[in-house]
Amino acid sequence: MSVLEEIVASTRERVAARRLAVPLEELVAAGAVRLGAGGDRRPFAPALRARRAGPGGIAVIAEHKRASPSAGVIRSGARLADVVGAYERGGAAALSVLTEETRFAGSLEDLTTARQASALPILRKDFVVDPYQVHEALAAGADAILLIVAALDPGALAELHGLARELGLAALVEVHDRRELDLAGSLGAQLIGINNRNLATLEVDLATTYALLPDVPSGVLVVAESGFSTRAELERLAEAGVDAVLIGEALMRAPEIEAACRRLTGVAPD
Repeated sequence: MSVLEEIVASTRERVAARRLAVPLEELVAAGAVRLGAGGDRRPFAPALRARRAGPGGIAVIAEHKRASPSAGVIRSGARLADVVGAYERGGAAALSVLTEETRFAGSLEDLTTARQASALPILRKDFVVDPYQVHEALAAGADAILLIVAALDPGALAELHGLARELGLAALVEVHDRRELDLAGSLGAQLIGINNRNLATLEVDLATTYALLPDVPSGVLVVAESGFSTRAELERLAEAGVDAVLIGEALMRAPEIEAACRRLTGVAPD
């Protein structure tokens, strides 16, 4: 069994347990309250487009990630509110918050805390395999969810993508090869992430983004994921037509997170 298959299996078990603790009806009601009077929305894709069109030329989605299967513990003891505050001051266009518990040490509470600590739109980064998780994401404060094509059969992918749109959440559809890209395209995905990390082997190949980029449907926002850590790399991505890059580990390991984020975004201190 691959790492991805193990994570998906354990995710299904935890979702089943949470469903018993918090019925779906409660999540639906909480989501309705969030989107009620005033509509607590932070449009995710428009935030990326705006930064893409700005001086930096590319949007940075800055990720809060305590640990990962490939890296182990990344930054022990850091306060989430301090991290996302540094990201916002450093010019990030949006946040990504890991909520997977077993291998990434995240939680839904992290998502709620991030929303209280920052005004940026937030992606729930997790292995979404069940509609219950989409409602969880909305109730907890997410503006977007991640849908990993490699983790879903086409029917489930279409169902989850449709539910996200129905609830007003952006869906970042993640692909790793041409077959997955074709599936995302047939779905009508408007936000596609190209992950340089092979989720079966955990190996990273930065050439993946450049190999798949020419086949991305016209008009789709492209997010490059995994392995990028320098401003020069981001400039090359922007020149190639990438709209945004998702960066976690490089920022989480930096001695001064805000300064590291500024170096990537090109945003000068106030």
